[in-house]
Formats: sequence, C-alpha cells, structure tokens
Amino acid sequence: MTLNRRRLLAAGLVAAATGGVSSASAGDAADYEAGLDAAFAETGPVALAGGVVTREGLVWSGVRGVRRIGGTDPATLNDRWHLGSNTKAMTAALYGRLVDQGRADWDAPLGNLFPGVRIDPAWDGTTIRDFMHHRAGVKDADALGMVFFLTARGDPRSLPQQRLAVVERMLGVAPTGTKGAFEYANANYMLVGAAIERITGQSWEQVVQAELFAPLGLTSGGFGAPKTDTAGGPNVWGHRGEGAARVAVDPADPGADNPPALGPAGTAHMSLDDYAKWLRLFLTDGGGWLKPETAAQLATPGAGEGMPYALGWIAPPQIPWAGGPVLTHDGSNTLWYATAVVAPARGVAFIALSNQGAGQAATTALMRKLVGRLNA
Repeated sequence: MTLNRRRLLAAGLVAAATGGVSSASAGDAADYEAGLDAAFAETGPVALAGGVVTREGLVWSGVRGVRRIGGTDPATLNDRWHLGSNTKAMTAALYGRLVDQGRADWDAPLGNLFPGVRIDPAWDGTTIRDFMHHRAGVKDADALGMVFFLTARGDPRSLPQQRLAVVERMLGVAPTGTKGAFEYANANYMLVGAAIERITGQSWEQVVQAELFAPLGLTSGGFGAPKTDTAGGPNVWGHRGEGAARVAVDPADPGADNPPALGPAGTAHMSLDDYAKWLRLFLTDGGGWLKPETAAQLATPGAGEGMPYALGWIAPPQIPWAGGPVLTHDGSNTLWYATAVVAPARGVAFIALSNQGAGQAATTALMRKLVGRLNA
C-alpha cells in the first residue's frame, strides 16, 4: 500500500498552523463535542474520534460514526485505532530510550550498528539520526519497491531477518537519493527498527512491548489491523475507497495492513486513551520515561532545506497559536487515518482518528475545530 507522502505530511502542517489563539484556556467539553459533531457532519467519515490532552492527561475524548460502513454498530472509545506512520515517533523514541540506558548511541557508525553487513563507502559519515530525519539519501522506490510489497507477506523468514535483508540491500549500494536532502521513506525507519533489533537481540515488536507499551501502561497497544476492542469485543474496521465506493476490510485479511516487516515505520495500533498517554510524554519532558534532553532531541528538526522533520515528527519551529514549536504527524496505511498535533509550550495536544484511508479531510477538519476552540 502506498500514499502520496507529500500530501500526507502537508496535512499535518496545515493542522498545526490552524488558528491564531493566544490564551492558555483549554476550552470545555461542550466546545469539543460541537467541533466533533461539525467535522463529522461536514466530511462524513465512517467513524471519527478525537481527543484533547494536557500535562495532566486526557481531558476530553469523543467518537462518532459506526464500526463498518452500512452497519449500525457504533464506534466507541473502547475501540483501537491503527496509527500508520505515527508509529515512527515511537520507533525513534524507543531508540532514544536505549540511548538513555547506555545501550545505543545517536552517532554510532553504521558498521557498529550492523556488524558483518557490507556497507558501501558512500554511506561513510551517515548516522542513524540522518535516517530518522529522512536525510540519509534513501528512496523507498529503490530500497523497497513493489517487489517487497508483493512478496513480504509470504516471506518465511523472521521479521528481524526480513528487516535486515532490506538494510543489506539498501546499504550495499550507494544512496540513490541526495544525502542531506529531505525525502520521506519508510525504509529509513525499517533500518532504525533493525538497529534496535541488533542492539537488543529481540524483535522490534518485543522491544516495543517491553520498553514502551508496558512501562507506559499502554495495554491496548499492538501491531497490524486491530481485531478487538479493549474489552475483547468487536472493533472498528478499516475502509478503503471513498464515498459510496467505501469498503470495509476484515482485519483478518492479509491486505488489512502493510506487511508486518514494515512495523517500525507504521503498524502500531492502540486506543485513543492510550495514544493520549503516549502524546503526554511530549508535554512533560519525557514523563520520566525518557530523559528531558532525549525528549528534546526527538523534537529537534534535522538541518537543511525542506520539511522541518525531527525524529518521527514534523516540527515547524514557530506556530503562533502554539507559542513556539509544534510536533505533528499524519499516519495511514490507506485504510485508516491518524493525525496528532502537540504544542509543548501550551501544554496541550490534539488527536484525530478515522477508520478510513480517505479520512484525511475528516481528521484535518476536526483538528482545525479542536485547535480553534482553545479559547474560542
């Protein structure tokens, strides 16, 4: 499954730039409920959920719509939502946690991260942060290509072996893109996930469970298309297509998500409540899970022209309503859509989630209304 990545990333910047508010008021539940109603009515997604997070935690959440197109089973706040590329911030932060533990290094040479892998000399001087910033010279069309998406689901090798094979293919030749120039590529975060696997001796999924989900209490966290809600009952399904052509996709269908090997770049799912707990880290200098200096590192964009991309986040430096930098990102596997906007200086974050790949209009509309109600 592929996306127009420029369009996807631009949506986060549009949401982040919304509004011109200046007070610290967080609005109230009635304002946010009205915003959710309006966004849902205007854009007509299958389901749409939203949340507002402060340094104290989730202060409002709501959901509208149904779990499957044509059905009557309502979406609820117990449902789990696929986060798509918003997983990248988790992968970057997980590497940062390993740095805090003394197990990893932001500037480790690629040869140290991948001993035994043949690395073309053209990669000399490239650090793992360059991959996280999407400035290493990686192009998905070359590093992955259609062959990966057509064959990965049937690959009998373990997920770490599959990811390492992508790394070997990528690093074995000179970069096909321009080093230092921003170019969004999922393969960058597959490499970061593979580095985490080489450092820990465990799969990326195991490390996420042990070092991220468990200590933060993200009990609903998982990978791939979510099959049940937090109570073990039915869950919202993802949808492909637009308008009358929308089709619900059974989460048991292999096509309900990208190949699992893509995990570090975009296969995480969780409830809205747990996603709020995750975002709160970036309002609280790492929340004790990360050192403050590591949380700051994650929010710092890479040098150079183009998208101000930090480590798993688009990070525009000055947004008027936010009183400073904003962290934002959109994620989709073409069946779901997630938008997050975090304003650390204002101590507030916003969540918009939809169970359809064409949900960008809905999440962006909701984000505009939530941000606009900060002190409406």
